[in-house]
Amino acid sequence: MGHSDAILARLMALHPKVIDLSLDRMHRILAALGHPERHIPPVIHIAGTNGKGSTQAMIRAGLEAQGKRVHAYTSPHLARFHERIRLAGTLISEPSLAQILEECEAANAGQPITFFEITTAAAFLAFSRSPADYTLLEVGLGGRLDATNVVDAPRLTVITPVSIDHTQYLGETLPEIAGEKAGILKPGVPCIVAPQQPEARAVIEAKAEPLAAPLRIARQDWDSYTEHGRLVYFDQQGLLDLPLPNLPGPHQIVNAGVAIAALRELGDGDAEAAVTRAEWPARMQRLTHGPLVQAAGDCELWLDGGHNPAGGEAVAATLAAMPGRPTHLVCGMLNTKDVEGYMRPLKPQVRSLIAVPIPEAEATLSAEETEHAAMNVGIAATTAPDALDAIQRIARDEPGARILICGSLYLAGVILRDNG
Repeated sequence: MGHSDAILARLMALHPKVIDLSLDRMHRILAALGHPERHIPPVIHIAGTNGKGSTQAMIRAGLEAQGKRVHAYTSPHLARFHERIRLAGTLISEPSLAQILEECEAANAGQPITFFEITTAAAFLAFSRSPADYTLLEVGLGGRLDATNVVDAPRLTVITPVSIDHTQYLGETLPEIAGEKAGILKPGVPCIVAPQQPEARAVIEAKAEPLAAPLRIARQDWDSYTEHGRLVYFDQQGLLDLPLPNLPGPHQIVNAGVAIAALRELGDGDAEAAVTRAEWPARMQRLTHGPLVQAAGDCELWLDGGHNPAGGEAVAATLAAMPGRPTHLVCGMLNTKDVEGYMRPLKPQVRSLIAVPIPEAEATLSAEETEHAAMNVGIAATTAPDALDAIQRIARDEPGARILICGSLYLAGVILRDNG
């Protein structure tokens, strides 16, 4: 049997276009595999622009605290592909991954298919063979035509906050993008709706009506907020007084509310565990050991994978709420992103930015391009060949500062891998 890395490399070559939104190829390969998507545990399907991963991690923590076995599918991965497929709580093993990928490769028989489609089919195959109580399914891109959107009757759908991202695939306007996310709504299946901008919410409500899909809407049917250093959640069933989420940042208050609303709808799971036990790397993660931490000396070292304007706002709000200390960014970004839109909210919170290229990423912005974007929004910026060099420079010039490596999940993945 091959090694999964070699098989994944072959699968990358099966389809000339990176993304080509259509469900035809998914239906074809799933039929060839015997429709594994029809034989998986009850599905919680999660779409949205920001917060999908954190919300999924919180729902999983809440269910697992009650002894439930939970499959989970997420993307992209940070350090290794296996992170995308979690079977009853445990990351898929190398032998299991290699086997299902080879089966999917054989079933596909060399026909055009995207990497995300064939690996999503592999996840369904793995989920269908392993007993569990729930399957958490995170949308890759959009919703309506996403490869995950082949489950006819999920137990629950969830739409996290919708904002503008990936316009080259999903349309240019907020209503268009919200319409794509609302493509995961199914007849009669309840949907938890995070706080949305009014025009996005209107589209979701309009799409739900003909499907008779009951909506549980933030600020209307439920709400979550902080009071006296606690998280308060309430809905028709009553009020919960909980600790603040262990994932830092004001946006996690929203994600926690969505997760709790989902657990209440399922009638399952532990709300307190959802907010205190979730694990989700590269979301304002404090790095505490490894060579990069040693290079940082007296400086705090943080990592965040956000990359769009909403991600920049979330990081800025998190920094604003942290104890004050001079903050410097080490930033690498892809050329597909709204770079200035990401950086603009960060300007009031940071002293400087050191731009780096993202290793191994074809679509990386050069350090010079990232530097110029930072200067355009008024952040003092320079470049460095890599994150280690940038960290050493900041540690030398301003001991005790806060260093945040940010701008891309791909950069975050390289950092987590290199820092061991």
